[in-house]
Amino acid sequence: MTQLLIGFLIALAVGLTGIGGGSFTVPVLLLFAGLSAGEAVGTAFIFAGVVRLLAAPFYLFSRQIHLRYFWLLLRGAIPGLLAGTLALRYMTASGQKSTVVIILGAVLSLSSAVSFLPRVRKPQFMGKNSHWLPWLAFPIGVESGFSSAGAGALGTVLLLNYSEMTPAQVVGTDLLFGLVLAVLGAIFYWTVGSISVSVLLPLLLGGLPGVLLGCFLSRRIPAHKLRAVMAILAFFAGVQLVVSGVKARSQNARNASHRGITASQNYGAASLVR
Repeated sequence: MTQLLIGFLIALAVGLTGIGGGSFTVPVLLLFAGLSAGEAVGTAFIFAGVVRLLAAPFYLFSRQIHLRYFWLLLRGAIPGLLAGTLALRYMTASGQKSTVVIILGAVLSLSSAVSFLPRVRKPQFMGKNSHWLPWLAFPIGVESGFSSAGAGALGTVLLLNYSEMTPAQVVGTDLLFGLVLAVLGAIFYWTVGSISVSVLLPLLLGGLPGVLLGCFLSRRIPAHKLRAVMAILAFFAGVQLVVSGVKARSQNARNASHRGITASQNYGAASLVR
């Protein structure tokens, strides 16, 4: 029941604002569902991909897509997505669980804080230097592959500040960009088995009606105010992950120290017996 409600609320926010819920889904799955970092990110990718597929037509229907910039974003972000996925798998497999949680929390908090940066507005930059766009999109892909979040917030900030696109074009292009990354990320994690089906199914059962309701209500609720609230909540969710990771790391260090003292005492006792 709890997972149904969580899926409904996150998907409702996605439907209302048009941005993904990876910044919420990953902390919830780590802190409350007890999943590993790899499973949390993989499950969040599947959930976000399905929810965005349902939400996209409502937002893309009346938006314009800048196909050239969209393709340039993907050229840099897709290799970054794969790199971020492999980095998370390597760190998880090497037993650095608490470190992974700390990094995930920091990444999610920073990507949420980006929404509050002041506007720079250099609209001619991308027109004159479009060859840089794949390189600027690469770290967005890395963050998305590592945490399942970031494509919406970072992509929007990049396009709003450094391209000549209208806000409507930015929304449409970034929505499609985030949707493609979510689908590809879901495929990457599905192929390596980092998915918790038992958690994913109730999330989707709650999320499907949530995203549809959010899309229908989106024209009646000021999305920009809700996005600001979501960014604040996502920021503190990331901070909570950092705190949890630091506590787990400290506990592991104390346990290791205790085991070392116990082993030393046992060795000393054995020497006396001999």
